[in-house]
Amino acid sequence: MLLLLVTQTGCWSSREIEDLGLYSGLSLDTGNLTTAEQKLEEQGGTYSKKNLVTVTIQIVPVKSTGTTEKQGGQQTAPYVNVSGTGDSVLEIFREFSIRNERPIIGHHLKVIIVSADLLKQQSMDQLMDFVLRDNDIRPSTMVFISQGRADDTLISKRTDAIPSFHIKEMISNRFRTSKVLSPVILSQLDALMHSKKSYALQNLITVDGDTEFSGAAIIKGDTGHWIGTLSEEDTECLSWLTGKGTSGAIKAYDWDNEPMTYEMKAMKSKIKAIVDGDDISFEVSIRTEGRLIETWNKKSYPTSAEYSEKVGRVFQEKLAQMMQKLMQKLQNDYKADVASFGETLSIQHPAEWKKVMEHWDDTFSRSKISFKYDLKITEFGSFTEE
Repeated sequence: MLLLLVTQTGCWSSREIEDLGLYSGLSLDTGNLTTAEQKLEEQGGTYSKKNLVTVTIQIVPVKSTGTTEKQGGQQTAPYVNVSGTGDSVLEIFREFSIRNERPIIGHHLKVIIVSADLLKQQSMDQLMDFVLRDNDIRPSTMVFISQGRADDTLISKRTDAIPSFHIKEMISNRFRTSKVLSPVILSQLDALMHSKKSYALQNLITVDGDTEFSGAAIIKGDTGHWIGTLSEEDTECLSWLTGKGTSGAIKAYDWDNEPMTYEMKAMKSKIKAIVDGDDISFEVSIRTEGRLIETWNKKSYPTSAEYSEKVGRVFQEKLAQMMQKLMQKLQNDYKADVASFGETLSIQHPAEWKKVMEHWDDTFSRSKISFKYDLKITEFGSFTEE
């Protein structure tokens, strides 16, 4: 019995959760001293540094996981944001230790938001170096780009919501719309940075404490810098093109200039790479089935076969316009392949891929890409003719 007690030591190296500062959100912005930092530096609270980056962490107090505290009859936010400015993320983290009573722990970090303005100045691999080396941070942490200040996304006017949790949970709406990209986690981002491939990350915008997904940010593979954004429609087309989006809606205007909407129920895309000497081209086939979910034109008979074909052609033309607009941006404006054309070439023609992989974005921008569409309307919702 005594020997058995020796083996039951429990968690000898554990620390009580009440003694830890768990942070669930991390944002990176261009260096901008907060008011508190300015006053502290005036009193000597500073060290040797360049103000290149502002790091903000969102700490979730233990008490916020239970009931929400009220002060003076008003609810307080269930989180605390702490910011620091410098030129080393680790050094800023250590500065947090002399300002807070609990050591910060990143085991429960949910999201990392990087501002586009910062990515114009610093590369993604520079900013993620500490994050990828830190054993406290899980490789499943999601990474987003903010069009404005990234620390604004960690502020909410809702007193019952933790912004970092809210952003992570919004991803679950992907089954409703393809305007939301598949989340990119740290381990995937690490692979993308090492491959030197251009890629797209979900973009965030914030206004008056409300944060929403809005398009995508493009990161250039060879430099790691932000080079531009895609609109919501472009992002939706990108999801369809890469086969990662099977939902969504297409709005068009009919022959009487009345709005009508097609709801996608199924989508398949296939990319075929063609190599002819030094010329590389691609054929893209897109097939989709769905239903006419809304029309403002009451002069026609929505359930007739003739009407179905007529409407289908309108939506197919709209889809073609959307795809061409996306390709115009990727090939001409940004010269960045974020739609997996290079991956397709590497699988179907590996020898050719080895020749062009080092300068693929340039080759992609000159490649001819043709599209074939097959859009079918299979139902009209619960509409019945009178």
